[in-house]
Amino acid sequence: MIQKETIVFLKELKKNNSKEWFDLHRQEYTNAKTNFIDFIDHLIPKIAAFDPEIAEVKAKECLFRINRDIRFSKNKTPYKSNFGAAICFKGRKSTYPGYYIQLEPGSVFVGGGAYLLMPDELQKVRQEIEYNSKEFLKIVRSKPFRGTFEEIKGEALIKPPKGFDSTSEAISYIKQKQWYAMTKIEDEKILTNEFEKTIIQAFKTLRPLNVFLQRAMTD
Repeated sequence: MIQKETIVFLKELKKNNSKEWFDLHRQEYTNAKTNFIDFIDHLIPKIAAFDPEIAEVKAKECLFRINRDIRFSKNKTPYKSNFGAAICFKGRKSTYPGYYIQLEPGSVFVGGGAYLLMPDELQKVRQEIEYNSKEFLKIVRSKPFRGTFEEIKGEALIKPPKGFDSTSEAISYIKQKQWYAMTKIEDEKILTNEFEKTIIQAFKTLRPLNVFLQRAMTD
């Protein structure tokens, strides 16, 4: 389970986001990071029960760095105020569809889908959505999906991509460059057994979308 000390550390980091404070509290950071890694390693076999491809993935391959890339940002705070992990085949650097967890007090999200696609993968997914629009729409409009997630998110083109039918019922999805869905979890669940149960149920609900996306990307 996520420990109370991990949440306390993230709250304090958000209030004191500086290298000086972080250096003074590096042991608390190490403890909190270890707790989050252990939590992800605990989740992976439970996810693998319905998505066998991630069975061999390790939490350290999924974890995002806590350091922010501030080179091109007006926000110069050096650290993220969350722990994040992308659980997918070959880890966080993979373009494969997967599952995402963001642990941040007041902003806990889980979800997944496909976020960073190569140009050829992007084209394949768009084609798959056009060719099998009924299947795709059935997934994203199903009661379990709509009852768990907000609308499918992702950057999108203003106009339909060249060569695609602008009258397609799924044209709004075809225009997208990413396909992912997220849902927020209440802070009250973080330190309870309900946290794990809620995450696993959300990932099970997301699984058909990932299957569709991965089939398109790998065909």
